Amino acid sequence: MPLLFLMRLQHVQLPVHVVCPEEIRCVSVLAATGLVEAEIAPRMPAAPYAPSRLATVLRITESGLAEIVKMGEVPELVKRSMQITRRFRLM
Repeated sequence: MPLLFLMRLQHVQLPVHVVCPEEIRCVSVLAATGLVEAEIAPRMPAAPYAPSRLATVLRITESGLAEIVKMGEVPELVKRSMQITRRFRLM
């Protein structure tokens, strides 16, 4: 799932805000592996393990772009889900 999300990111103008919890988890994984640069805001800054409400993807790194090239063309399902997502969420 995070790699499909990475493929979706290449088709949107960055930076982009992500609010869906499942997509925030994808951003977290992609940032941890160095495929994107992102800022992930905690729900409550005082709580050390609070779940996040907002992530901002700043850019796709060189490693992320290389991974996209290795994966090849975006599957049709991903293209369709991007169109639906843009209508209802920030990303």
